[in-house]
This record gives sequence, structure tokens and C-alpha cells, in this order.
Amino acid sequence: MGFIGWIICGLLAGFIAGKLFKGSGFGLIGNLVVGVVGGLLGGWVFGLLGFSSGGFVGSLITAVVGALLLLWIVSKVKK
Repeated sequence: MGFIGWIICGLLAGFIAGKLFKGSGFGLIGNLVVGVVGGLLGGWVFGLLGFSSGGFVGSLITAVVGALLLLWIVSKVKK
């Protein structure tokens, strides 16, 4: 997956996580940041658990799970 693919995956993951966790998105840049950081976090967590994902759909699932985890951590830190 090229750079544009990662950007699209990050945007989608951030958008999906924003809808699932908070009920609204974070804007274009916010969704991108949440999605990309979530993708890194999800990849790290999945690697620790021994899971691997392939292709765009697998990367998207990993990024969404990581973004949800990131949003949950941020919500706990804010309290």
C-alpha cells in the first residue's frame, strides 16, 4: 500500500473510530491523526498478541481498533 493508501486508511479509521467512540468525527486533520496514530498503536498491540493483518481491509481493521484504543486512553487521561 502506497502513501495515498495509508492516508485513505488513516482517514477512514479515524472517521470510523470517531463515530463509534464519540458519535462524531474530528474533522479531516483530526481523523487523519487519530487514524494514523491508531494504526501504529493497533499494529503494535496486534504484534504483541501475535496477530497479523494483510491488505487494505486488514490494515483498516487494525487502525480502527488502535484508534478506538487511543480514544479510550485519551478519555481516561482527561478525567
